Amino acid sequence: MVKIEREIPIQIDPGENSFLKGIYAPISTEITADDLTVIGEIPKDLDGAYLRNGPNPIFQPRGRYHWFDGDGMVHGIEFHDGKATYRNRWIRTEAFAAEQEGNRTIWPGLMDRPDPNVPHGAGSDGWLKDSANTDLVFHNGYALALWYQCGLPYKIDPRTLETLGVERFGGKLERAVSAHAKVDPVSGELLFFDYATRPPYMTYNVVSARGELTHHEPIDLPGSRLPHDMAFTEHYSLLMDLPLFWDPQLLERKVHKVTYYPELPSRFGILPRYGTNADVRWFEASPCYIYHVVNAWEDGEEFVMEACRVIQAEPGAKRGEGELARMRAFLRLEAQLCRWRFNLVTGAVTEEQLDDEKTEWPTINRHMMGRKSRYAYNSMVPHYEGLVKYDTVRGTSEKFMFGAGRTSNEAPFAPRVGARDEDDGYVVTFVADSNAMSSSEVVILDAKNFAAGPIARVKIPQRVPVGFHSTWIPGDQLRARQ
Repeated sequence: MVKIEREIPIQIDPGENSFLKGIYAPISTEITADDLTVIGEIPKDLDGAYLRNGPNPIFQPRGRYHWFDGDGMVHGIEFHDGKATYRNRWIRTEAFAAEQEGNRTIWPGLMDRPDPNVPHGAGSDGWLKDSANTDLVFHNGYALALWYQCGLPYKIDPRTLETLGVERFGGKLERAVSAHAKVDPVSGELLFFDYATRPPYMTYNVVSARGELTHHEPIDLPGSRLPHDMAFTEHYSLLMDLPLFWDPQLLERKVHKVTYYPELPSRFGILPRYGTNADVRWFEASPCYIYHVVNAWEDGEEFVMEACRVIQAEPGAKRGEGELARMRAFLRLEAQLCRWRFNLVTGAVTEEQLDDEKTEWPTINRHMMGRKSRYAYNSMVPHYEGLVKYDTVRGTSEKFMFGAGRTSNEAPFAPRVGARDEDDGYVVTFVADSNAMSSSEVVILDAKNFAAGPIARVKIPQRVPVGFHSTWIPGDQLRARQ
């Protein structure tokens, strides 16, 4: 049964922008659907909710639309007792409400010049729309929707997907939250950083399991930077100062041109979880850029981090792609799985490439975050045509390909109820099909038999646009507030 909850007409002429049409095109309806058609059988020990964030713009952009500009929309599918229910809801940020009231786009986009006449917004300079469209983390019983370039965290009911307002962590949130906050599965604490174009250029923060900000620390950097992710272990956190950032001279004129400086090293700052700026120890490594961390852990005297290292930090634009060529080049996210070891005693750094395959959007069993893990599930880039399961202990991998015209993004791991080991569970993901534009599906893979293909394909009665990051919420945690 499908129930249309709300409908908002999409007022966009996509023109030549590929991120506004096809499998990326926004949809106009919020629905709730149960009794979904299933090819195969949903395992009864798959219990919980898979939530995925992404852009779903409503109004014609003021300038050149960037994929991160669109209004946020959460798509979720809840599994219980062999059945599934699908929902999707726009994230009702303050900016969303303002544009709905004005019936137009108010803020410029990432590829536009700042406009001093618009209300203060989000991002490192405060001139962009806070769409909360990028990531989702589950903390203190709620999903938090986060945005690419630092915004306010929006609290989402993990079952109904309705927006509950800004989460200010007991009234103590001083600035903003970057896209990739981390939740320690043991302590329940939320760790995050933010960054800005004016000092302090970065802050580091810890929020208790009950939702109160308990630690806020400015971090010294040489200038404005553009970090995307962080890492943590049982006792330490790692922050990044990488040589891809806005041209400082142009930034003085409010021009945000991302530039790579290969003459500078990559710097990784490691500090105790409740450490101060004075406690940060900076390690230098070869110049690179990193979008997404796989995991990190302590190994004796070493802090070990696995992440996807971008092959070309400032990729060249391709001919024939017009004025959007630079955006498309960066969004290809061509990267490879690598490992860094930082010796906390000697200061030595070692770097190792683990695979030649181009993969990104990594996920792991979230129960292993901050502790030594073995398996990672990455998307193949730049076309998202398949998934790769890595065994980083054995140095092996398996692939699953979606098929012609089919694509996905990040695919979270869902532990089986009563799971006995790290990969005892399932990998779930929304799949878009350019051959069937009126619907989508959720594919369920057995993580232990990854390459064999889906054990179930759940049909979604509307198209789910390709989006960004996701999370898995186990059923017992999902229903804990009932």
